[in-house]
Amino acid sequence: MPYIVLAAWIIQSAVGVSLFIGWLRHGHHGAPTVITHVGSAIIGLALWIGFVITGALLPAWLAFAVITVGNSFGDVMLVRRHRRTAGATASYGSAIGAVLRGRMPPRVLFHACFAGVVYFLCLGVSIGATVAAAD
Repeated sequence: MPYIVLAAWIIQSAVGVSLFIGWLRHGHHGAPTVITHVGSAIIGLALWIGFVITGALLPAWLAFAVITVGNSFGDVMLVRRHRRTAGATASYGSAIGAVLRGRMPPRVLFHACFAGVVYFLCLGVSIGATVAAAD
């Protein structure tokens, strides 16, 4: 199962890289929210690889903590993007509604939805590995 999380994380990262490149091509540079989101994804993936290689629980739980931070910054970016089209008072809930109704570009839609898949797979495998280690 750790390898499934790794594969999902790599797929998510590949889509994220394509979004980041597009962001850079549009002349954006140095936005702290984006940089923190990208950095969290890189650090979390590296920690998960450490878990896959060693089987140690600490890297798995640290990866989960880092992906939590990264997803939070991703949610901030999603709301900001939604507010640019729906108005300054648009909420997180309306941003999620826009995602679920397909009102975001396909890569953004995939990245936003698949983030939850990676997140909960990471959590589940971390819990499972912890329970297995306790036996």
